[in-house]
Amino acid sequence: MSKLPKFFVRSWSLMALLLCVPVPLPAQEATENALDEILITATRIETTVRDAARSVSIVDQERIQNGRQQLALDEALAGIPGLYLQNRYNFAQDLRVSLRGFGARSSFGIRGIKIIVDGIPETLPDGQAGVDSIDLGSARRIEVLRGPSSSLYGNASGGVIAIETELGQEQPFIEANLAVGELGYEKYQLKTGGQAANINYLINVSTQNMDGYRDHSRSEGTLLNARFGIALGEQDSLTVAFNHTDQPVADDPGGINAAQAATDPSSARDRNVLFDGGEALDQQRIGFVYERSRSAGTLTLRNYYVWRDFSNKLPFEGGGSVDLDRYFYGLGAQFAFGDMLPDHMELAVGFDIDRQNDDRKRFDNVQGVIGPLVFDQREKVDGNGVYVQGRLEFSDAWALSAGLRYDEIRFDVADHYLVNGDDSGKVSFDQISPSVGLTYDFGRGLLFGTFSSSFETPTTTELANPDGSGGFNQALDAQTAKSVEIGYKAGSKQLYYELAVFHIDLKDELTPFEVATSPGRTFFVNAGESSRTGIEAAVSWTSTNGFGVDASLTWSDFTFDEFIDNNGNDFSGSRLPGLPEYFGYLALRYETEGGLVAVFETSYSGDLFANNANTVEVPSYVVSGLRATYEFRNGDWLLRPYVGINNLFDERYNSNIRINAFGARYFEPAPGRNIYAGIVIRFQ
Repeated sequence: MSKLPKFFVRSWSLMALLLCVPVPLPAQEATENALDEILITATRIETTVRDAARSVSIVDQERIQNGRQQLALDEALAGIPGLYLQNRYNFAQDLRVSLRGFGARSSFGIRGIKIIVDGIPETLPDGQAGVDSIDLGSARRIEVLRGPSSSLYGNASGGVIAIETELGQEQPFIEANLAVGELGYEKYQLKTGGQAANINYLINVSTQNMDGYRDHSRSEGTLLNARFGIALGEQDSLTVAFNHTDQPVADDPGGINAAQAATDPSSARDRNVLFDGGEALDQQRIGFVYERSRSAGTLTLRNYYVWRDFSNKLPFEGGGSVDLDRYFYGLGAQFAFGDMLPDHMELAVGFDIDRQNDDRKRFDNVQGVIGPLVFDQREKVDGNGVYVQGRLEFSDAWALSAGLRYDEIRFDVADHYLVNGDDSGKVSFDQISPSVGLTYDFGRGLLFGTFSSSFETPTTTELANPDGSGGFNQALDAQTAKSVEIGYKAGSKQLYYELAVFHIDLKDELTPFEVATSPGRTFFVNAGESSRTGIEAAVSWTSTNGFGVDASLTWSDFTFDEFIDNNGNDFSGSRLPGLPEYFGYLALRYETEGGLVAVFETSYSGDLFANNANTVEVPSYVVSGLRATYEFRNGDWLLRPYVGINNLFDERYNSNIRINAFGARYFEPAPGRNIYAGIVIRFQ
């Protein structure tokens, strides 16, 4: 039997199994259904959580900001099923985000997941994204689409994380947030917003310093984030978003082996200290989104520009110091049809054009001092995509959603360092990505089934040749995935719950490895075939007396079906490294009318493997935290002191695992119990 029929047999068998399970219904009346009230926009066609034929999670402003340190996205996204997050404490490596296994391979930045901020892509045309410029202190909402979404956003869309900045309120305000804590943590934030004539504005500036738990892990950073909404008439608007990021220090303590992690977990790798491992960056982003609404339909235009200066030092001499001058920009348009279509139909068409231009240089790293130039090349990436999205309601209960997108990604490298020959070259990828979903509305809940696909090209960094030469690794192919899932979601004012079962087949999965000549630098190879099967469940309940519970549980079986690496090692049948089979989350909330909010959170991560051979097992752990805020109001003034305890029970665990690290340096230990406290002062 061919692979494609086998894929459909296995996937639809999962669907049939779930359809046979009785569907539970909440006790609340259907008239209080909360799913109808929550709008989502990351699906390209604005819809509700109820109508979306896919797994969707929403995080609100209270969960993002209230009583948080706001070190990384994982603080706000920890309870989302299927989303596994690591590396909160290493600012030189970025948060490692995995959504149904997509992004698990990343050793630097975000891979495989589309990141969008205020309608502007944070993900580059080559598929790499960073989160160092995301300002959690002014974020009001995060939408997460779980599962392949290339029919919506093209390259590197194994899932979508869309972040939206706060809006200014009609009554102007100014707010300060001052916080300190153990590990040398300091954060100072000033935010203002309001409405002036036809302009709505929100401006936030913050600075954060942290010494860190491990040696050589200090970080410093300043963020300026602003959003302006300009009303150009009753049905026309222009949104302008601006972000400036300055991170002059982000030291990298590196991965260490098991013996060092056990005896001296706060230590850094000696070579990272010797070669001053770490990074620095400076970035500016400006984006424009224009929306024109008429009875015939809504036209949306977007345009953005990003300038990024980046440098980092790796723990080896030959080419161990990198200097990157990056400029990327793009534009796009979408038209969503209105009165031209019947009420039971929705249709949107659009295109995206994105350009990336990198001037990449490498110098020798002479024990932390920048040495002579050894690598110089210009890398360009052109991404072009066209798409169509639609939804058709057959009846009050049945609806069909479908999407189709075509993408073309072109890589072009010009070698300017010709001492060792000219390594200039080109690589091209193109892909058609379909999706189709069917929903059945029970009145109190929604049953959905979806087929979707995704593709993921190697990034410019991942296309590096393992032999150290310039140009691109012509042996690498794009990773492709086909997914089938079925799920059920139901909700009311007090209770929401969901269940999803999925199966994904992947071809040419991109997998990392290291070589002895460049320790700390990651290269990539295609695995033959792999498969992913999983179950995700979540529930959220709020009582009338202020108590609440949020819980989620994820089970996954992610396996290499066929994988023989470049050295002839056969890893067929191995589990994907870096991901546990089980992980879960539980939060207990209590809120009073007097202004007290207290939250106890605990996360469980099961055993996982650190390498492709599955010979290094990382044990499970449970880590908990507690945070509380109390709000005082006096006229126009608001005071909100807060306190939090991370790792409440002083669990020993690793905040990150470096997959397939050379020399068995897999481990980045996390800090023990640590406390922080702060106060928000607001005048309105």
